[in-house]
Amino acid sequence: MTASPEWQLVLILWGTKYGAAEVSQLVETITAKASRPFRTVLITDRPRDGLPDGIVQRDFPEFFLRDEMKTSGCQAKLAMFEDGVVPTDLPAVYVDIDTVVFGDLAKFLDVAKTDKALVLFQSAMLPIGALGRWVWKRSRKKRYARGNSSIVVYHPRECGYIAAMFRELHAEHGMTGFRPMVADERFMSWAAQETLQAIPKTMAVKFPTEFMLPWRWLIYLRASMPWIKARWQKLEAVTLPGVEVKGQELLQMPEGGGFVDRKGRRLIWSEKAIGPMKQKLTDYYRTLAAREKESSS
Repeated sequence: MTASPEWQLVLILWGTKYGAAEVSQLVETITAKASRPFRTVLITDRPRDGLPDGIVQRDFPEFFLRDEMKTSGCQAKLAMFEDGVVPTDLPAVYVDIDTVVFGDLAKFLDVAKTDKALVLFQSAMLPIGALGRWVWKRSRKKRYARGNSSIVVYHPRECGYIAAMFRELHAEHGMTGFRPMVADERFMSWAAQETLQAIPKTMAVKFPTEFMLPWRWLIYLRASMPWIKARWQKLEAVTLPGVEVKGQELLQMPEGGGFVDRKGRRLIWSEKAIGPMKQKLTDYYRTLAAREKESSS
C-alpha cells in the first residue's frame, strides 16, 4: 500500500527549456532522499509525456501565461499561489527545475513557523525578519526585505492571497506601474512581508551567491576553511540559475576552468575552489546526461 502524502512538491514548467529527463531526475532524486511521502504537482502549459507515474499535472492559468510574465521577471511563477491550482490540503515546497537536491527536501517544511509563513532564500541586503518588517512598516511598504524564489516553502491554503493581490494590482497598474510587480520574488516578498522567513544557509544555497566571488584569492581562502567545507558537505540542495550557470556545461569545463558572470563573480571549476560541490554536481549532471542520451536514442 502506498503511504498517503504528507506534503507536496511543486514544479512549474512552460516552454521547451526543460524536458522530461530533467523533471524525472529531479523527482526521482527527491523521492530517494525524502523522509516523508509526498505528491508531485506539475503546473504546466501543455501535457507532458515521459514523466514518472503519479505526477499530478495541472493546467497553467491563462492569466499567468501572458508573454510579459514569462520573461526575466518570471511573474508566471506566481501561478503556484493561484486558487484551485495546487491542492490546499498539504504544505508545499516549490523548487526550480535547475535545483540539485542532495538530501531530504521534507526538512524544509520544518523551517516554516506557521502555515502562513512564506520561506525564501535571503536575497537583498535588508534581512528577512523583524528588521525587514520594521522597515517595511516605517516606509509605508515602500522598502522591504527581499527573497529569492528558487525554493519556496508555503501552504497553498494560506497563500492564495499572493496571486489574488497580483491580479488586482495588475488590473490597476499593469506590469510597470507598481515596483514590486517587476519580478515574482519581489512581489512574493512584498505581499508576504509580515510572514516572510529565510531558508538557512546550512540547508540550501544559490550556487552563484555561495560559490562565486570576484577574487580568486578569496575563493580559495573561503574554500580552505574547515567549517565552510563542512557546511557545504551537509547542504540539502543547491540551485543553479539557468541563465548564469548551466549545469550540463559544467561537465565540459576543464579542471580549473570557469567564467565571470554579469555581476563580476568568478567561477573556478575545481575542488580547491568549491570543495565537495564539484564532485556532487559532476555526479548529478553525468547521470542526467546519460538519461537524456538514452531517451533520445
